[in-house]
Amino acid sequence: MTSAGGEVRVDRMDTEAVVAIARRGATVKVDEEARGRVRAARVHVEGITDGGTAVYGVNTGFGALANTRIAPEAGRELQRSLLRSHAAGVGPFIEPEVVRGMMAIRVKTLAMGYSGVRVELVDALAAMLDSGVVPAVPEHGSLGASGDLAPLAHIGLCLCGEGWALEDGETVPAAEALSKRGLEPFVLREKEGLSLINGTDGMLAMLVLALEDLGLLLDAADLAAAMSVEGAFGTDRVFKEELHAIRPHPGQAESAGNIARMLAGSGIVSSHKASRHLVQDAYSLRCAPVVCGAARDTLGFARLAAERELSSVTDNPVVLPDGRVESAGNFHGEPLALPLDFLAIAASEVGAISERRIDRLLDPSRSQGLPAFLAVDPGVNSGYMISHYTAAALAEENRRLANPASTGSLPTSAMQEDHNSMGWSAARKLRQVLTNLSRILAAELLCAAQAIELRAPLEPAPATRAALKTIRERVPFTDRDRFLAPDLKAMQDLVESGEAVKAAREAANAPAARRQQ
Repeated sequence: MTSAGGEVRVDRMDTEAVVAIARRGATVKVDEEARGRVRAARVHVEGITDGGTAVYGVNTGFGALANTRIAPEAGRELQRSLLRSHAAGVGPFIEPEVVRGMMAIRVKTLAMGYSGVRVELVDALAAMLDSGVVPAVPEHGSLGASGDLAPLAHIGLCLCGEGWALEDGETVPAAEALSKRGLEPFVLREKEGLSLINGTDGMLAMLVLALEDLGLLLDAADLAAAMSVEGAFGTDRVFKEELHAIRPHPGQAESAGNIARMLAGSGIVSSHKASRHLVQDAYSLRCAPVVCGAARDTLGFARLAAERELSSVTDNPVVLPDGRVESAGNFHGEPLALPLDFLAIAASEVGAISERRIDRLLDPSRSQGLPAFLAVDPGVNSGYMISHYTAAALAEENRRLANPASTGSLPTSAMQEDHNSMGWSAARKLRQVLTNLSRILAAELLCAAQAIELRAPLEPAPATRAALKTIRERVPFTDRDRFLAPDLKAMQDLVESGEAVKAAREAANAPAARRQQ
């Protein structure tokens, strides 16, 4: 965890700390206990260097060249050559927050004392991270099996003063970026280049960031569902605790409880409790906590996988405390690829049911008296008609992106690496799915807010009224057509900030007397 000063002790780095480093500029501290572990492992590597035993990556080539012996005098050149050849990524550069997360996780892994590197390497990587140098890492190049080789090689090469760094979105020579911050290019020794690139750091960093993002979006989805229930004249009876207790999925109970609290005291809902206009609400309304709850449970599974991976050593080979150097498969990304794919499926479904609620609010044949497309003067105005098209397009893209990456694999390295997890690809598409979901929920909240105000003089619940007030601070009521793209962007920013959910929760938790003021 981070301290009050924004510093993370490497031995205490959890998922929240990785997010703090990646997104909020927290720094890393390598304590003396970690330094002792690193030094102890390095002694064993130095002994191998001086001896005649073949050890992968120390005095041999890599991948299919593992049986090629490297002369001692060429050992250091071997490590530099490794980074240069493996820094073969292409495409646009990934987000700085992902790069910072990767660097933080790599510092933690090296400091666990199983990699056989020098303390100086751990310190140099931590210093580059803390100084704000962001290596430029191309998007394409990792198969998620021997770790995220190409992306991590771009980071390692930058540490050595080669390759590129990002400055204000533009690429600059790595040596220039280091020099500007008073850092010297690092000179590698035996095994250190290999230890910089063998690991699941990229997949894990993106999974950790996705945990925070999807958590916020699921809360927004519960709020959007509650506001759509009000706008569509739905019932709140289906969210009662007793109904969800008999199907005891924890995520479902949490979402049902959220929606029930958001709707408590709703004048809109109570206005039609005795109405026979609907025997049952559509699935998109009454099944909202089931779908969002299933996504919550998926998030819990993914969080457990991330926590386990963050406590893992994913280097290869590893230096064991008794001096043995063993090569295994802990760098393989399958434990992350599956939850990354699962999260994309879950998020896609949350967006799919949200899109269905938007469609219902806009259709005068199903919206229980609302004007067509929520336009004040339909015909002259098209209202939110095309906002639904946008949401539908995003929902459909998410369905395509939800196809798992982890079920595909191509063999590489002359069949030495003959099964790859594709976890990096799973992580990259998950980030797009989450962005799309935030935009779908933005459209639903925009439509639900309009629908609630069109129900006036009926009053919404205190919680949804507070959310509506927060929305209206960003986007005014639509009484005639206007340029909608800025409204959708403003709503996306609001969804991602969590401010509307926060306002709704505060109102829902306020004492009854204060809520009525």
